[in-house]
Amino acid sequence: MNYVLHRTTSGHYPIAASAKGVEIIDTEGRHYIDGSGGAAVSCIGHGHPEVLDAMRGQLEQLAYAHTAFFTSQAAEELGAELIRGAPKGLSKVYFVSGGSEAMEAALKLARQYFVEVGQPQRQILIARRQSYHGSTLGALAVGGNVWRRQPFEPLLIKTQHVSACFAYHGQSPSETSDDYVQRLATELEHEIQRLGPASVMAFVAETVVGATAGAVVPNKGYFHAIREVCDRHGVLLILDEVMCGMGRTGTLHACEQEGVRPDLMAIAKGLGGGYAPIGAMLASQDIFDALDQGSGAFLHGHTYSGHPLACSAALAVQHVIRRHDLLANVRKQGAHLHSQLHARFRDNPHVGDIRGRGLLQAIELVADRERKAAFDPKIKLHARIKSAAMARGLIVYPIGGTIDGRLGDHVLLAPPFISTADTIDEIVGRLADAVDAALREIRTTDKSAYVQPSTQVL
Repeated sequence: MNYVLHRTTSGHYPIAASAKGVEIIDTEGRHYIDGSGGAAVSCIGHGHPEVLDAMRGQLEQLAYAHTAFFTSQAAEELGAELIRGAPKGLSKVYFVSGGSEAMEAALKLARQYFVEVGQPQRQILIARRQSYHGSTLGALAVGGNVWRRQPFEPLLIKTQHVSACFAYHGQSPSETSDDYVQRLATELEHEIQRLGPASVMAFVAETVVGATAGAVVPNKGYFHAIREVCDRHGVLLILDEVMCGMGRTGTLHACEQEGVRPDLMAIAKGLGGGYAPIGAMLASQDIFDALDQGSGAFLHGHTYSGHPLACSAALAVQHVIRRHDLLANVRKQGAHLHSQLHARFRDNPHVGDIRGRGLLQAIELVADRERKAAFDPKIKLHARIKSAAMARGLIVYPIGGTIDGRLGDHVLLAPPFISTADTIDEIVGRLADAVDAALREIRTTDKSAYVQPSTQVL
């Protein structure tokens, strides 16, 4: 009998029995290439001996100590490691157990900061449409994904949403990239003016969009323009790098490639590589100083914050990445992945866009490439591709609602940083077979399975 409440009530899940390197093996002996790192989590692969040794050593010394009473050597060393590699100006780390908690902490600290500096009227958050920042209520409120938000709307704090930087769907054919960026920055400026600049607390964005829209890279100069708008009005910039950060896009932090620094930043997933639940919020010195000179405390906490075992695992993961120069491999294999996706899918009439950065890449499926028309969401193309990929021994991360929360399908890839060219070739080959199989199935069951392109502004 099954007593676990799974993600779907009717789904059947194979039982993962073991894992090594880039593969997971189930209890039936089937091997799966972890082509998405779970949800872009398993950055150094499974069963890395250096991480396992560090965790064993930590367990023998100290498994748990509550942060109301103690800190730990593992937490202090991990904090120092993270600040050494952090964008300039970020100087403090707050540890949590995952990405949603990291975003929740960032939102609460942003609010407390303005209370501490005597601007309690700043309470409005602005985020972007078709974004995802987590499943806790605060993080869900700033998220702009319609189907995730809808059932819980009565419970969510009021948040304003502006257009995403999603050139494939949002940039007009008549616009240059610079024009598009300026339009988005102007939209944010107008929204702040409409709400009243003194009432806006923070602007929240994923540096590179993760699962909800599928590896959407910002146009050049976008975050510079956004940072300028925020600075002009004293609005904090909160960057969500839960999925795209910690090396996933080829630099430790995705915002390095944008040349901007946030006031608050959330990280998780690749921080601990799946070896233990951990996430973190990074805060600027200015924000810390406001607390230090005010109440002297961050009015927030979790039972497992700074868990010694989780911190020791994450520290070992980060040491492995640095010691083995895995970010160089992310850049090398990311370029190879992008090239292979283009080689296999550029002539496929049902692949409208191939996008991403580093080892965070996606393909977007379309019924009509010229019109960028989505497949009818009722056929659940993304779910069919997931099933076909699993049958071929490949784990990928397909999601529906790419365009506006209802229309569109994409497949996200986020293989481990240890992937070789052969691994990448196998992932792309199996994905191509899975996509072909899913499309064949649709052609035999529904020959008119597309809808008009979404008219919603992203």
